[in-house]
Amino acid sequence: MKHIFTKLQKLNIVKSSKLFSLLVALIFSSNLPAQEPVKQLSTSEIIAKSNLASYYAGDDGSAQARMIIVDENGKKQMRQFIILRQDEKDLGDQNMLVFFSRPSNVKDTVFRVEKHVEQDDNRWLYLPALDLVKRISAGDKRTSFVGSHFFYEDVSGRNPNEDSFTLISEDNDNYVINAVPKDKQSVEFSSYTVTISKSNFLPIESIYFNQSQQAVRKMTVLKVKNIGGIPTVMKSRITDLSNNSYTEMQFRKVKYDVGLPSNIFSERSMRTPPKAWLK
Repeated sequence: MKHIFTKLQKLNIVKSSKLFSLLVALIFSSNLPAQEPVKQLSTSEIIAKSNLASYYAGDDGSAQARMIIVDENGKKQMRQFIILRQDEKDLGDQNMLVFFSRPSNVKDTVFRVEKHVEQDDNRWLYLPALDLVKRISAGDKRTSFVGSHFFYEDVSGRNPNEDSFTLISEDNDNYVINAVPKDKQSVEFSSYTVTISKSNFLPIESIYFNQSQQAVRKMTVLKVKNIGGIPTVMKSRITDLSNNSYTEMQFRKVKYDVGLPSNIFSERSMRTPPKAWLK
């Protein structure tokens, strides 16, 4: 009998200990500050962060780039160039120069952009064979960039003010946003969807639709690398979905905050490239 009583005593002690621990946990947890709920980003905030991550990394930047153009028959062409970019301010106006070095038929061609937020961008192309600086009209921004599947606007970036955006879905990894152009007569598409990574706000896929809501064009990010703490697209592809021809863009020697002087972003540099910054 005594043996049984001792067992019950021990059992009660154990139960009491568990109850005491639970009470202590409840007391301390009630004194902890309440955690604020995670703020949900608005669609405009997501687009602003994506635009910042895609086109405004650092105060300026330089990179060597190569485009591999593949037609519907598998025939390949190549374009090689150096990009210099300087921001006047984040999400504000920018200056850009693109210097072509290969192949021979585009060597020394230069593309220059003055990117504006509140008005149309200014774009020029220098044609060395004619010693001519040709202005690219606003209506030509959705045309082929030196024979590739990239458009002029793809290179410098589309102004977010030109589209209306709606968040259509999200999961733990990505946002999916639908975009409709405000001026439908100025573009060849009726809408596009863009998938934006939650981890770095880079757009990882964009699909463009025609008036019949058929997918006609697709941008896909193939490789991202962290450079100096900045997630950077190193390889991407734009595909013509009507025939599966595509252009792959590859970057290397990407640098940020290199101290580019403002005076090199001029017409003079199109004819006389700033060699010190093209190494």
